[in-house]
Amino acid sequence: MLVNMCSAARGINMEDAFHGAKLVLTLGADLVVLRRDATPGLEFAGMLDLPGGARQGSETPRACALRETAEETGLSLQDDEISGAMARQDGRGVAWFFRVALPAERRADLRKGLEGQALMLMAPETFVTSDEAIPHFRQVVARMLGLPSEKKV
Repeated sequence: MLVNMCSAARGINMEDAFHGAKLVLTLGADLVVLRRDATPGLEFAGMLDLPGGARQGSETPRACALRETAEETGLSLQDDEISGAMARQDGRGVAWFFRVALPAERRADLRKGLEGQALMLMAPETFVTSDEAIPHFRQVVARMLGLPSEKKV
């Protein structure tokens, strides 16, 4: 499944022109969530975030999401575990979001990395309606998981 929120008609090569990638990652029924550092000046400081981050070098969107997720959660994931994708244009360019669903037993493999205040599991419905979650990520999670989005951003 590929859902694009970007317009190819605008001449965007979404594979080349992206700045970062995130995972909508579930372990059983729970969503894997990070609480961002509270560093002054950090965009969305202290808010609930998804695993993933900024592109390094010429890596692909999938490689970026998988590398960042391993660094932040300790979960080593394979490309073939990705079951869905969407791209979204934001103020910095294109961001990719990928869907990965793992069995609940993989919770034992979670390890918080060096970034962020906390690594946690929560019901996706809680994330989608939380004022603490990064607003546009609430929409992405709702869309990728087929949930109603009660918060408008």
